[in-house]
Amino acid sequence: MAFSDAKTRIYRRIKYNLLRPAPPATVVPLDGPVVVVGSAPVSHKPAGFDEGFRVVTINGAQTVTQRWGLKAPDITFMMFNQVRGTNTNAVEVRRVLSGQRTGALYVLLWRDGRPSLEEGLKAFDYGYHSLTIVDRYQRMALLDRICGFKSDELDAESKCSNGINAALFALYHGAPAVILTGINPQSTGHVYNQENLARFHRDMDQKVLQRLREKGYPVFTADPEVAETSGLPLWQGRA
Repeated sequence: MAFSDAKTRIYRRIKYNLLRPAPPATVVPLDGPVVVVGSAPVSHKPAGFDEGFRVVTINGAQTVTQRWGLKAPDITFMMFNQVRGTNTNAVEVRRVLSGQRTGALYVLLWRDGRPSLEEGLKAFDYGYHSLTIVDRYQRMALLDRICGFKSDELDAESKCSNGINAALFALYHGAPAVILTGINPQSTGHVYNQENLARFHRDMDQKVLQRLREKGYPVFTADPEVAETSGLPLWQGRA
């Protein structure tokens, strides 16, 4: 490990232990099944989906739930770089979200202050009922509280994807079932573009899913292929 990485690890570990941060709070009651919708090219509406489900979309995955007839998700998790970033994925996310809205918007790792974030969201006409900035240590706390993993987030493979973080968020807040769709650690590409961009965090996502199964958390997938490759049970509808 490089000296700079070791220094960062020590700093983050000390700060995390001193802060003892809580995971981000929810403003949406998660009292029914929660569907976490990612942007992998293949996704499915869960069996029995109705108004009793809560929906969490990741970045530009709102394009998927629009096809289900849903005007706005209950919650959206968005990475900070989607707001002003210039890479292909960020530009595409803003394109598909332009003129749309969500319920509770959680923006991860934004560091430029709330007024700047509000201006950035307004620039592509994305609306929300509530806005929350989630810092690194709150995100680390989610992984710690649910899985018992202490990650210092030094690189992409020591972090979870936003979709898995959203699942941890739902579990932390007592969701009776969490159903993943469009979240496949083995896939490449995104449903809202044809660029076939690489997806990061594969190993960590698989590790977390395995731990969730071992601990008996009610986590399912609506995607048959993911059920085969990940070992997650396929959601069959409410009992």
